[in-house]
Amino acid sequence: MVVLMMAIVNASAQGQSTLVTGKPEVKAKVNGPVAKWDQTENNMGEIPQGIPKAAQFTLSNEGNEPLIISSAQASCGCTNLNYSKEPLMPGKSTTISATYNAAVKGNFFKTITVRTNASDQPTVLQIKGNVVEKQEEKK
Repeated sequence: MVVLMMAIVNASAQGQSTLVTGKPEVKAKVNGPVAKWDQTENNMGEIPQGIPKAAQFTLSNEGNEPLIISSAQASCGCTNLNYSKEPLMPGKSTTISATYNAAVKGNFFKTITVRTNASDQPTVLQIKGNVVEKQEEKK
């Protein structure tokens, strides 16, 4: 009974200090890498068939430790990826380039799954657009 009473008093006292001060809890600065993307979706618009087009995604490290891209994987072989395998130092940025081959006419929607040491959850980048018939050059 005494232990229960102490637990109630302790919980009540902690709640009161937050209410009395009226200040919200302040979270401590997180140590480690922090991944910040400029965008996670890129609409490539219309692309002539057979002419590959690249989409750029910029990744910045807003943390205080190096950010490492452990893997980046496209949802199909029609998209080639290019990115740095070097650690991204705090305050620096890098680019992931996703080149779609535009081999097949029609709308497309592809994803790129990127895993970093900033989070247990991957970031999913998206590219979309419409491949149209290539216009013949006039002579």
